[in-house]
Amino acid sequence: ASQYAHFVFNAVKHKHGDKLSFEEFLDTLSRVARGSIQEKLSWVFALYDVDGDGRISKSEMLAVVQAVYELLGRAAVPPVLPASAKDHVDKIFDLMDTNGDGVVSPDELARWCAREPALLQSLQRLDTVL
Repeated sequence: ASQYAHFVFNAVKHKHGDKLSFEEFLDTLSRVARGSIQEKLSWVFALYDVDGDGRISKSEMLAVVQAVYELLGRAAVPPVLPASAKDHVDKIFDLMDTNGDGVVSPDELARWCAREPALLQSLQRLDTVL
């Protein structure tokens, strides 16, 4: 859980510097929970863009997915194994990286999410979860 929390904080601090005020935290939470699909996609992109360079590499995606799997632990159905994260990322990353340059851009993420109705529904449900 601590690694995932690190990635979440990192996604927020890219926009706000190294420190995060409570007001900035609430603003981010509000955008994730009640923002537009574009605002939610922007936040998801920032979460996976660990180094903040405007691109998601396969290693960045793997690190975040592994943190999510760690967070879910044994509660996930079906249970997730460490090797599952790599397999999952290998499949998804190749689908997202449509131009084959080895990184996912914000546009590639948005286009991929637009083609996946379940993902759009998940983004829309964030307003009822948070």
